[in-house]
Amino acid sequence: MYDFYLGGSHNFEIDRSTAQEAMKAMPDLPLIMQGNRAFLRRTVRYLLDAGVEQFIDVGSGIPTVGNVHEVVHDFDPERRVVYVDIDPIAVAQSRAILAGNANAGVIQADLRRPDQILEHPDLCARIDFDKPVAVLLNAVLHFISDEEAPDAILARFLDALPPGSYLSISHASDIGQPERSSEAADVYKRARTPVTFRSQDEVVELFKGWTLVDPGVVLIPRWRPEANEQTDEAYARKISMYGGVGTI
Repeated sequence: MYDFYLGGSHNFEIDRSTAQEAMKAMPDLPLIMQGNRAFLRRTVRYLLDAGVEQFIDVGSGIPTVGNVHEVVHDFDPERRVVYVDIDPIAVAQSRAILAGNANAGVIQADLRRPDQILEHPDLCARIDFDKPVAVLLNAVLHFISDEEAPDAILARFLDALPPGSYLSISHASDIGQPERSSEAADVYKRARTPVTFRSQDEVVELFKGWTLVDPGVVLIPRWRPEANEQTDEAYARKISMYGGVGTI
């Protein structure tokens, strides 16, 4: 569905039909996902400038145009990226896209079971946990309910990563259009991927144990925007996602 919102070609009929149903309730979904992709690019560039050489992108879907490994390898082809997704079809498609790329790979694992990720042999073959790592959780934690304890999941990553590591989060909120957000959430619930909207304060709480970098947790168009990017209040609220980056 994410790929469809972005105008990509790596999606299936069930993705398209469900996404179109969600867009009837919330027509701005493609704009929101484009805003999230722009946030992803900016955060990855920030992390590259900070010297990060290893990236774990959890809940990555299919790594289509402009995704993490492309941004990273445009900067330095020797830096390493591992994508993680629960969907076997997304993982299979990702492997085909990444074939022949020695410094990018993909594993199938469930974010709700972080040890599946952190102890996966294919991930450990590329990621050195004695050196700083960036964990990217873009547009995925809102699929983790409060009952599934996102704080405990994030605490496990915090315990596993060395000093100098980073955590990037973008997260859906119902700010700006709560009624339409609720209708769109109903579509995702029927698609067996229910969404939990969280407030700015709740997203800040997800960074417990991390030191937030400036400007903290903000609406994502306002996180270190580039000169040509839109940041006005109406647009930022329309994107309706909070994001931030923390370090240890």
